[in-house]
Amino acid sequence: MGHRGLMSTGVLAAVIAVVSLASASAAGQTQTASALPRLPDGTPDLQGVWDFRTLTPLQRSTERPDQAVLTTEEAAEIEANAIQRAIEADRPSLVRTEPLPVGGNVGGYNNFWFDRGAGVVDDRRTALIVDPPTGRVPESRSGVAQQSESDADGDRPVRFRVGGIASDGPEDRGLAERCLLGFNSGPPIVPGGYNQNIQIFQTSDHIVILNEMVHDSRIVPLDGRDQLPERLRQWMGSSRGRWDGDTLVVETANFTGQTASFSPSVRSAVGTGATLQLTERFTRADDETLLYEFTVEDATTFTRPFTAALPMKRGAAPLFEYACHEGNYGMLNLLSGARAEENKGMSDQ
Repeated sequence: MGHRGLMSTGVLAAVIAVVSLASASAAGQTQTASALPRLPDGTPDLQGVWDFRTLTPLQRSTERPDQAVLTTEEAAEIEANAIQRAIEADRPSLVRTEPLPVGGNVGGYNNFWFDRGAGVVDDRRTALIVDPPTGRVPESRSGVAQQSESDADGDRPVRFRVGGIASDGPEDRGLAERCLLGFNSGPPIVPGGYNQNIQIFQTSDHIVILNEMVHDSRIVPLDGRDQLPERLRQWMGSSRGRWDGDTLVVETANFTGQTASFSPSVRSAVGTGATLQLTERFTRADDETLLYEFTVEDATTFTRPFTAALPMKRGAAPLFEYACHEGNYGMLNLLSGARAEENKGMSDQ
């Protein structure tokens, strides 16, 4: 079978074991397969709101390349520092009466909007990536297209999520700024910023994965139907699901080439979605935990596949609609400002 879309059995077993042990230490017991909540057809009930906030980074820091797990003290320090940063950021801002510098940065969201989480993952891993063992995204192949916000003359279309390469038109801005895709909703789902929840709806023949960010929904058939023809490309790809025991496996292909194969950060993009094969696994670890794993396989872009594991926690509140386009005056103002600068430059000549 090779690497295609699957974490190795050993790695999967280890991750589930760690998550289950962490839950057991808190609750005093693990949940057996027979105790899982199930639908009438016998499949595990994955429905509900799931919170994927975490302070654990996607990739292991280069400052600790050989450290796979934080000590208890290190984890406590990271969490305490996060709380302190939030306290400092919530302090009243200075009241400024002087005009801002022309062309200066007027700022964006204040700290009220951010919700990055307050804890690392239960097993204290130093990265969400569990394979390769380095905890980092593998190297990209020579000649693969790479974009970042610093690429002022970068190739179009812009494939990263936040920022832009120019202001000639909306196509020069990131996909999240254009309200096409959320910066954390993927797929695959990677924590970041705010609106870090999904809601799952489930029947015997379909799963719906609703992302809070940009309110995107993926409707995933479970009835064994064929994948869409290769010529039909979509922003979030075309997903097909199946059950592997008590784990829901979602395989997604047919991503548009206007997205990245993967974005190591919201301001960068590697490769194009046209060559991406993505496999996600959803496993109910206990009443309060949904283990989410994803494997990126793109031999055109990366030297090897890679896998990340993220325990999601049951959410305590319902999701509300995230109306992105309706309030996206920032895009209009940015482009209008660029046109005003151009007109001023022409009048000064």
